[in-house]
Amino acid sequence: MASESGNISEIKADGSFNRQANRFTIPFGNGPGELPVEAGRYRLLWSAVCPWAHRSVIVRKILGLEDAISLGTASPMRPNVPHVDWEFSLDQDGIDPVLGIKYISEIYKQTDPGYTGRPTVPVIIDVKERKVVNNDYFKLTNYLETVWAPLHKENAPDLYPENMRNEIDILNEVIFHDVNNGVYKCGFARSQEAYEAAYDTLFARLDELEHRLSQKRFLFGDYISDSDVRLYATLIRFDAAYYSAFKTNRSRIVDFPNLWGYVRDLFQTPGFGDTTDFHAIKMHYHLSNHIASDDHKSKNILPKGPDLSGLQSRHNREALSGRRNKFLINSKQI
Repeated sequence: MASESGNISEIKADGSFNRQANRFTIPFGNGPGELPVEAGRYRLLWSAVCPWAHRSVIVRKILGLEDAISLGTASPMRPNVPHVDWEFSLDQDGIDPVLGIKYISEIYKQTDPGYTGRPTVPVIIDVKERKVVNNDYFKLTNYLETVWAPLHKENAPDLYPENMRNEIDILNEVIFHDVNNGVYKCGFARSQEAYEAAYDTLFARLDELEHRLSQKRFLFGDYISDSDVRLYATLIRFDAAYYSAFKTNRSRIVDFPNLWGYVRDLFQTPGFGDTTDFHAIKMHYHLSNHIASDDHKSKNILPKGPDLSGLQSRHNREALSGRRNKFLINSKQI
């Protein structure tokens, strides 16, 4: 996930934030040198706080891959160790029950003793070989949506239709740079100029998406796509975390009529709201070390707000489509 304010290697000379590259990027597939698709072979490690990991968990659930790929959940709180890490303090004895590790960094180091980057989530572990095989959060959902199709549940939705992939990829790039990573560019900026540039880009893009969603129920029309999963993972954290912790405070998502209705629509869709843990999110962004300074943590007081009960309110987004089915199914709009 989530880059950390203390990681100086990710701060450029102008004070702007530059996210580290992914180290393990071998694709899943059937070709030479690719990772074979095999039920029960892999474990997905995540934390409920992380938007990059959350979108993989949403797709895993929507497509019915829970039995094919096991899930290991790290604590929302960073461990009190000298380096940035994730720990399994939620599990019995503080150990992941499948991998037998206390910290995610252990499996990174076992895989590559020379690894010096942050141990990130999401990360796919080959349980058979006990090593990291993929931490490419940008492409992971696409692998789950395509080459993992033989293991999808019956009538699983097509979130990444072949005839729309180019359009989805283009929008995903925009959403990544300006929104998904845009909030981090604000939160981890180390100069006023870098912060304000990221802030202006972020809200210009949110304004544009607000207009787009005034005419379409979802980003590509009547059905949910991979792009909606990616945008949701940031928007759902915005008011509870980024607005205050990352100083993205021009507007809340609840202040955008269409974005707010869109988030409610997705939150009420199986796979989205039921994988969203606001308590974990607030703990991480407001209390966890490596995220906020002692001053920002306000003496370890967890913010009581915002009131998120409105996420269950009626959104009336169906009026934009007239269709009850929210998914793209088998590349056909039916």
